Amino acid sequence: MNLALPLILSMMSVTLQHFVDRIFLTWWSTEAVAGVTTAGFAIYVLTGLFNGTAEYATPFVSQYVGAKREERIGAIVYQAAYFAALAGVLGFGLSYLAAPLFDAVGHAPSMREHEIAYARILLRGTFPVVLMVAFSTYFAGRGLTRIVLGVTMAATLLNIALDWILIFGKWGAPVLGTAGAAYATNLSQAAGALMYLVLILNTSNRVAHGFHNFRFEPRLFFRLLKLGVPSGLQPSLEILAFTLFLFVIGNIGVEPLAATSIAFNLNGIVFLPAIGLGYGVSTLVARYLGMRRPALADRAVRSGLVIAQVYMIICGSAYLLAPRWLLAPYAAGADPAAFEEVSRIATILLRFVAFYSIFDMVNVVCAGGLKGAGDTRFPMTATVVISWFAMLLPTWWFCVRGDQGVFVAWVFVTLYVLILGVVMFVRYRKGAWKSLRVIESEALPTVDLA
Repeated sequence: MNLALPLILSMMSVTLQHFVDRIFLTWWSTEAVAGVTTAGFAIYVLTGLFNGTAEYATPFVSQYVGAKREERIGAIVYQAAYFAALAGVLGFGLSYLAAPLFDAVGHAPSMREHEIAYARILLRGTFPVVLMVAFSTYFAGRGLTRIVLGVTMAATLLNIALDWILIFGKWGAPVLGTAGAAYATNLSQAAGALMYLVLILNTSNRVAHGFHNFRFEPRLFFRLLKLGVPSGLQPSLEILAFTLFLFVIGNIGVEPLAATSIAFNLNGIVFLPAIGLGYGVSTLVARYLGMRRPALADRAVRSGLVIAQVYMIICGSAYLLAPRWLLAPYAAGADPAAFEEVSRIATILLRFVAFYSIFDMVNVVCAGGLKGAGDTRFPMTATVVISWFAMLLPTWWFCVRGDQGVFVAWVFVTLYVLILGVVMFVRYRKGAWKSLRVIESEALPTVDLA
């Protein structure tokens, strides 16, 4: 809890950012919140890959600490920063494909205009977003998670303020609507990256941790990619699956898509903090394996599972018992007549969320433990196979070809999350991950286990 709680609160602040962002856009228009959610999911397929790859420097840092090779920390953080630059170039180039992509999806023109604007701007801001993640690994991997919390909260508050200013044109700013939400995200993440850089350059351990050497190290860089790309692909491909799912819902109707968007947004109240807990578990697993103490690594995973389920009981109760209260902020600035059907659908969808989040917690914590050990390919493969065969293909068959409604589609979402959680738990229980290591073998100390 000492390590993970600041990370949980960090992800809660990100949840708050998305929550307020969607509320503002709901007040702006129903098409805006539906379009931005679809575009956000689509773009996260790329940014999730980029962020997940850069974030995988955290287990490296943690295992270097456990192996008492702290002079290597700066090198891996710099490789993550170089990857952020590469991701920025790729993101900017791919921004030109936003219009053809969403034109091909075939949503209503009023929704498509929001999808294209939001996606294009976010892609062109890929570099600062990934750079903020890269620099954060220096603090997260060393267990200085309160610093991560402080920077994340500062960036979140800035994002919310910029959302209000740029979406609605406050304080003399132009009224940008959907584009304003995207610009707010890019600017706040750039500010966060700058805050981390200032903190790194002013730390007393800067030289001892190797930050005086800016050298590009191909072997270390490609080792980061070898382990980090599968780690980044796992959430990225999961988001791809949910994006395709949203595309199907969008063809059912605007109200089902808006309700699904809101339900997923409220799901973030559970999911994003759990991601923070997963990062904490991953960091501890990496550190204890660096120290050659696999029993403690196993204990970290089990502790994470207990914490996650206690948290889930609290959040799941809110989904079941107080849906109207949770939906009230979305309804506050929306047209009552237009929002009535959205509210009815979303209330039912939250019951699905309450149930499947139990298994989502197991998935996140167990996958975090596996990734901290270096087992990154299995979570990626399991996510792809199960998402397609348990969710996407059945949803397409029943809801596109069979003309079934939104609730049938959500049955398959629930089935997917349930199966994935069970599979990740079984993989963790087998224990093969305890023999894996992230860093170079020569960096591991010789320990007298007697």
